[in-house]
Amino acid sequence: MIRTHQLTKVYGRGAPAVNEVDLHVHEGEVFGFLGPNGAGKTTTMKMIAGMLRPSSGTIEVAGIDTARDPVSAKALIGYIPDRPYLYERLTALEFLAFVGAIYGMEDASVLRRSQELLEFFSLGGVGNELVESYSHGMKQRLSLAAALLHRPRLLIIDEPMVGLDPAGARLIKSVFRQQADEGRTVFLSTHTLEVAEAVCDRVAIIQNGRIVAQGSVQQLKDLHTAGGGDLEQVFLTLVGSPEQAEVIQVLKEDSEAASAP
Repeated sequence: MIRTHQLTKVYGRGAPAVNEVDLHVHEGEVFGFLGPNGAGKTTTMKMIAGMLRPSSGTIEVAGIDTARDPVSAKALIGYIPDRPYLYERLTALEFLAFVGAIYGMEDASVLRRSQELLEFFSLGGVGNELVESYSHGMKQRLSLAAALLHRPRLLIIDEPMVGLDPAGARLIKSVFRQQADEGRTVFLSTHTLEVAEAVCDRVAIIQNGRIVAQGSVQQLKDLHTAGGGDLEQVFLTLVGSPEQAEVIQVLKEDSEAASAP
């Protein structure tokens, strides 16, 4: 579904923000994109979504070269940035109608799909209320509804769990799994490693603009923690320091020993 080759982005005359990144994300999987702040996650995701032009390299979405046919590629994508922008003086239904018009959807289809999604995300009773009256969690759910409106084959989401309560986070995770089970692809960035470990089929870890590891969670555990650690230890070993990973492991062992009968 996503294939990048030597994808690079340079701002001005500085060091590359993204440096020759090769990714291969399969259709029908939840793929986690992990890395510390400033590692190049958001820049990479914006290039794949067509929001930024690469300095060099190529991107294919479902076999479509995004540089040669950006409109066709974008038609397959639902994108939610880390800080979604919503037109708060519109109602939820008006906002979704606006999004549907951008994708060339028919009015009747937009209304039917909007009502379906608002009900699914527990927003059916407030579809005619202004978005400015929504809580943070409600706005997050509306953003996801807008991204799913045109039934995209690829969903790209930057930090989907920020500010969500446990019930909202559980709903979002179930949506990711449902999308993948239906053959669509979810490409997500998250700092919540427990979420990545729980829902992602495979992950890539980026550091200083380069991919430092890529594979299933279990493969990364086997390679970097002798199979006995968790994704947090893998992450700290690769982008933090081995000492930090050892401290985390010691703390966990002490906690487990203290709670043992």
